[in-house]
Amino acid sequence: MTDMNVTSQSLDVLLRSLRLPSFVAQHEELARQAERESWGFSQYLHHLSEVELADRERRRTERLLKQSCLPRDKNLDTLDLGLLPVKVRRQVPTLCDGSFVERAENILSFGLPGRGKTHLLCAIGHELVSRGYRVLFTPAYRLVQRLLVAKRELLLEQELRKLDRYAAVIIDDIGYIQQDRDEMEVLFTFLGERYERRSVMISSNLVFSQWDRIFKDPMTTAAAIDRVVHHATILELPGESVRGREAKRRNAVQDKKPAKK
Repeated sequence: MTDMNVTSQSLDVLLRSLRLPSFVAQHEELARQAERESWGFSQYLHHLSEVELADRERRRTERLLKQSCLPRDKNLDTLDLGLLPVKVRRQVPTLCDGSFVERAENILSFGLPGRGKTHLLCAIGHELVSRGYRVLFTPAYRLVQRLLVAKRELLLEQELRKLDRYAAVIIDDIGYIQQDRDEMEVLFTFLGERYERRSVMISSNLVFSQWDRIFKDPMTTAAAIDRVVHHATILELPGESVRGREAKRRNAVQDKKPAKK
């Protein structure tokens, strides 16, 4: 075995022990490029460091995306911005930069079923993840059940601390839950714990005047609304259902096809 092979193998071991996988994968190829292009040692090390940092960022983003439980297909690329109201369309770039998270502000998306509320919030969530923020997507009923189980096991405080690790929690379809008092209380506790500290992003088919269906008690309803609205951007999505519009488009295409003989 040549001295060069021994040196290369020893270097791989050292780089793995330092947890530099991209150095391990790329150092030989970049060394050949450095020799061809007459790089100095500093330039060679600079290029290797760039590769390692880029790959580390990619792995981190992929890890955050997996932890987020965001639907992979509901991102900014698949969101038809042209179908959004002009006011909402203008707000999207600012919301995607993550500044609202830094200020612990909320986003509330309202509209009847099929208006694209979930897709819009998920698209913003994907952009937050790409910027390094920890995001969690959860249907409202699942969040409530998670908190309720923790409360019954006397672990609610620990569960709230786990959720506190997320800079933004997307609560989907809050209007579909019909809760008993225990369920209402854990949701209210969750919202109260995040108030002015962490962001929530909520989609709802119920306007605020109907939130008494969720929180039952008028005072609790008012307090919950006050907490989520105090520092919030409200996105209203009126108009025709996205799914209805797509169905009409498919039917129109089918009608244009010539009949088979």
